[in-house]
Amino acid sequence: MTTIHNLGFPRVGGKRELKFALESYWKGNASRDTLENVGVQLRKRHWDQQSGLDLVPVGDFAYYDQVLDMSFTLGNLPERVHGFQGDALDNYFRVARGRSAQGTEGHGCCGGVAAGEMTKWFDTNYHYIVPEFNTATEFRLDASRLLEQLAEASAQGVKAKPVIIGPITYLALGKSKDQSAKLALLPRLLPVYAALLDTLAGEGVEWVQVDEPILVTELDAEWQHAFNTAYHQLKVCKVKLLLATYFGELKENGYLAANLPVAGLHIDVTGSHDDVQPLINLLAPHKILSLGVVSGRNIWKTDLTAVLDRIEPLAERLGDRLWIAPSCSLLHVPVDLECEQQLDPEIRSWLAFALQKLDELRVLGRALREGREAVAAELAANRAALAARRASPRVNNPAVQTAVASIDPRDGQRDSAYPERARKQAALLKLPAFPTTTIGSFPQTAEIRLARSEHKAGRLDDAGYKKAMQAEIARSVREQEALELDVLVHGEAERNDMVEYFGEQLDGYAFSRFGWVQSYGSRCVKPPILFGDISRPRPMTVEWTRYAQSLTAKPMKGMLTGPVTILNWSFVRDDQPRSVSCRQLALAIRQEVLDLEEAGVRVIQIDEAALREGLPLRRAEWAQYLDWAVESFRLCANGVSDETQIHTHMCYSEFNDIIASIAAMDADVITIETSRSDMELLDVFKQFKYPNEIGPGVYDIHSPNIPTQEHIVRLMRTAAKRIPAERLWVNPDCGLKTRGWAEVIPALANMVAAAKTLRAA
Repeated sequence: MTTIHNLGFPRVGGKRELKFALESYWKGNASRDTLENVGVQLRKRHWDQQSGLDLVPVGDFAYYDQVLDMSFTLGNLPERVHGFQGDALDNYFRVARGRSAQGTEGHGCCGGVAAGEMTKWFDTNYHYIVPEFNTATEFRLDASRLLEQLAEASAQGVKAKPVIIGPITYLALGKSKDQSAKLALLPRLLPVYAALLDTLAGEGVEWVQVDEPILVTELDAEWQHAFNTAYHQLKVCKVKLLLATYFGELKENGYLAANLPVAGLHIDVTGSHDDVQPLINLLAPHKILSLGVVSGRNIWKTDLTAVLDRIEPLAERLGDRLWIAPSCSLLHVPVDLECEQQLDPEIRSWLAFALQKLDELRVLGRALREGREAVAAELAANRAALAARRASPRVNNPAVQTAVASIDPRDGQRDSAYPERARKQAALLKLPAFPTTTIGSFPQTAEIRLARSEHKAGRLDDAGYKKAMQAEIARSVREQEALELDVLVHGEAERNDMVEYFGEQLDGYAFSRFGWVQSYGSRCVKPPILFGDISRPRPMTVEWTRYAQSLTAKPMKGMLTGPVTILNWSFVRDDQPRSVSCRQLALAIRQEVLDLEEAGVRVIQIDEAALREGLPLRRAEWAQYLDWAVESFRLCANGVSDETQIHTHMCYSEFNDIIASIAAMDADVITIETSRSDMELLDVFKQFKYPNEIGPGVYDIHSPNIPTQEHIVRLMRTAAKRIPAERLWVNPDCGLKTRGWAEVIPALANMVAAAKTLRAA
């Protein structure tokens, strides 16, 4: 009989219970016992919701990040948190979030600690805390977290399959802080993994899921050899290993994966089935093949009939050696579609969230075990929903399709090259050296959230809401003028989210109420649902920006989210190429850019925070993506005059290897996040002469730490070794919506003071 299992479950809770518990704990308003009790209750509920599966993941729950959990399991803590008083949870959050020297937030002792570097988990919008290594790194097992969760699961009668990150992926995703070879640590690391697996075996565990998604990327001979070394050493452990890959195909790594001495192999087949037959031919006759047949990354219903057509012959051939599961952990999708009763019923009928995806697996499993007739009604309902979606006139807009077909390559070109534009912009804006600005948002206060919720509930009318938002905008402008920032922003008080805000005003989008997905730690996003062709019925930001500009003589930035980021941070329709949807978005944002310019806005920021996130995991496929992504940005940005200064912003990601494409975007100014890496991300500019202006972030807004003036000056002087000083801006890493005014004002005051010091020098 086919085994049905899951690779991971959303941990934040259907109503973001973990988020609120974490933030209450960090503020000192809740005890550790309260926080841990929320964790216990969430795990219990999530295991209940996965009942009926043959194997259920345990260890996929984390208070912040599963990679950080693995670092603590392996005893790999950064040196800067050694020696602090407090328990493991104190240190856990020190690494995750940092700790200010004032010790004003959270629990445990005082003392300044820098947060761990954060970057994207493969090509998703989930951020992980980067493991840190050096030549002296040692590992020591601490299995307490896994053992505690395993005991809870056992008491609940859960058929547990512990989940851990594999040793090669763990090393590959980490960073060597002294440039030493990461693979040199493998001999020290493997005994700890072996001890962990034997410890789990001692608890009666039969199967352990070992996640090695790095296998879907291009690996050189050294890393391929490391896989053989690792798993031949671990094969003596007393548990069965299910090696899990996801987010792509194995391709040339298929032979390597099939021949590793593990009991089973999981592959993602939601995008392609090219790996399946070669793997079956290579797998030893005792090995399990697990197929990820339901997407763990998108929210559209699975074509169950098509899946059965593909896997029924495999089930006949493999028998109980065939397992089925989601393609990856369900961490990347919301919990329950049943909570979305306000969503348009037609659109809701096309969707499946985490619980519904598990239902799809149960239908597939029953069909394989009992025959299709046992689930005939479910299959018929599934076919009807898919057919209705294909035929719906709400999905297809001929006018939008005609506009995309009519795009002229000249639409993506500025009138003049950057040097000429820079001269004209300098004459118009009259900015000082090292100009200061912020990325866009200011704190989303309790008053802002109350006004938004009251307006949404109908208890605050449009006029009252507008008045409340204008008051918050006026506050942001006053604070910025008092701080003496050079280029101001309106603060984005009216925006719930940088993507959702725009999606709500575009045709072709739908929105959930509880469709939250974890981005990092307690930060959750609610991706809009891009279901049809995209158009902009009316201006989206002009009124708010015009009002903000009326309050100051300083330049006011118009703030927009770019087409690539809107695409990558949405649940995107799967019935046409992503490039087509991106061009539709670019045309809509282009209209907004031109309207802002017509309203007198001379600085316009178009954030492409997620540009790198959309990169295919294989370099051979990068060029095609970057071509249409850069084209889409240029299409939306480059209809303006030379005098209008175009900014863009990019979030935590390693972008050194795509710097030429970033330069090809031809934004006048780019702001990037570099403070957590201590400006290491700027090393690329030793070789690449970036042609335009750049603002390397100097204030890590994801940490409560307040940067000192001296620290910012040091960072900027490091940056000036890579970028000519006359082309440098001074700015935070990212938007400030998640911070409080009490942190923001002193941090920005130090930033402005640092800029003045730099000018004087």
